[in-house]
Amino acid sequence: MNVELNADVSARAAKHAALSDPARLRIVDLLTVGELAPSEIREALDMRSNLISHHLGFLESAGMLTRHRSEADKRRTYVRLTDNALDGLVPGSLGSARRVLFVCTANSARSQLAVALWNRVSSIPAESAGTHPAEQIASGAIATAARHQLTLPDARPRALVDVLEADDFVVTVCDNAHEELGLREGAHWSIPDPVRIGTDAAFDAALEDLQHRIDDLAPRLIAS
Repeated sequence: MNVELNADVSARAAKHAALSDPARLRIVDLLTVGELAPSEIREALDMRSNLISHHLGFLESAGMLTRHRSEADKRRTYVRLTDNALDGLVPGSLGSARRVLFVCTANSARSQLAVALWNRVSSIPAESAGTHPAEQIASGAIATAARHQLTLPDARPRALVDVLEADDFVVTVCDNAHEELGLREGAHWSIPDPVRIGTDAAFDAALEDLQHRIDDLAPRLIAS
């Protein structure tokens, strides 16, 4: 996965740098509620005027705030956050993907559940496969899917070699598969094997872990 240091990344870095100071972070918190005059910010932070000016200038240079004159007292200035001040403060796009392929060892639990979860939140097609596929989907995975109203793919576990396509965005969801394949692109999620433990709690924990990761990944991939 290649990461380009483009203008968008540079702008995000500038915002993160601007917010690395506790005082500037607090100023942004205050401005999310509404406009403030520099003197009001000084009083709220109990800080010298020259330091307030410094911090406001830093935030302004990062494109996070603007200033305008009061319509009442023309000597008074207000500062406000720009419309896109908080944009880009979370991880950016990873690019496009035609299909997401979830891979574990047996393709009997984690990768199957991942596809079911993915299909709830993304229009990008998803498939699953295993490096050493089992004979059938684990009964614990089937029960977990039923408890959480998930629809498992109607397919037996399949071998990675029979499913993998060149442009797949591959996500390994177990350490064994990741270390066996040695993939350097896509993503790896180190999720403990619920089949090994066998309890409902283990399957629910794996499902919750998958859900959090999928919720983070899905908005960052664009269908190609």
